[in-house]
Amino acid sequence: MYENLFIDLDDTLWDIHLNGRECLEEIYNDYGYSEYYPAFQDYYKVYMPSNNHLWGLYRQGVIKKEELIVERFLVPVREFGLNDPEYAKNLSDDFLERTTRKTRLIDGTIELLEYLKPRYRMHILSNGFREVQFKKIENSGLRSYFDKIILSEDANINKPHEGIFTYALKNTNSKRNKTIMIGDSWEADIVGAKNSRIDQIWFNPAQIKPDGFEPTYTVDSLVEIKDIL
Repeated sequence: MYENLFIDLDDTLWDIHLNGRECLEEIYNDYGYSEYYPAFQDYYKVYMPSNNHLWGLYRQGVIKKEELIVERFLVPVREFGLNDPEYAKNLSDDFLERTTRKTRLIDGTIELLEYLKPRYRMHILSNGFREVQFKKIENSGLRSYFDKIILSEDANINKPHEGIFTYALKNTNSKRNKTIMIGDSWEADIVGAKNSRIDQIWFNPAQIKPDGFEPTYTVDSLVEIKDIL
């Protein structure tokens, strides 16, 4: 039935939670943030909710990339008198470069890709930034599995908007009814694909309840996808 797979990268294949946390802890230590927060966990508890909120605004097109990358590093330190956008931009560049060197994958990633590769045309479909996503894919040993890497910056529109899915279909020469989206984000991947009339596999290890409709498929682990495709 399916011929083409659109697969999200961050927290579907590449473990952005653990890789990102490692990089943030390095930032905390290397930039002397113990002056502001007694423990890394205290900093992390401020950074993450703000970061998630900003990414939500970015996906919806409310803010631009430049505001996201600056604000997420200023929010935790602004109350301590650090409010310099240039400082935050340099910190963001450092952070993003560190992420490209992290290679931890979600459990079952390689096993699944090895299974899927002979059977389907596979493409990454990601909202991540161009300057880091290609490096992450290469350094993590994922590049050979994918025909194309489709990023929101190339399409000039983010998931969940229908435009990026239409862009991906056109640029991979894929038919809507022969394509399925695999991703962890309910909003970006599953709602986006549903609204674009593309079937979905929701990678949902936290077993969150769906909101408004049932996805085409839901799995708790990546290897379960082998039973579907």
